[in-house]
Amino acid sequence: MKQGNYLGTTIGGRWWRRDRAKGYFARGNGHLTLDAHGLRFKRLLLEDEVVIPWGAMRGASLVTAHAGQWILGRPVLKIDWRRDGRALASGFYLGRDRAAMRRFADDLNRRIGQA
Repeated sequence: MKQGNYLGTTIGGRWWRRDRAKGYFARGNGHLTLDAHGLRFKRLLLEDEVVIPWGAMRGASLVTAHAGQWILGRPVLKIDWRRDGRALASGFYLGRDRAAMRRFADDLNRRIGQA
């Protein structure tokens, strides 16, 4: 489990088009976990989780901004995925250490390739 921040989910690669589906619109602090089903981010004080199934994920990368949020050049984990034929991208800030974030993104890409 990693503590971090959910920055939002965008549609079609456009930072101003945010997904408004239940659980995906509200940004916030919380905890990211990986399980047999995929990635889960449970925000503090909210019931809805952000859930991205392994089979829906297309790739993980590091960026410096996501969904209109810039975090002073720190690494943001971006997960590209699909739901109902739509190309989505969810962003998470999990810490300053770029090397650790790169290893985490690489591990996610290995898992995505196996799903």
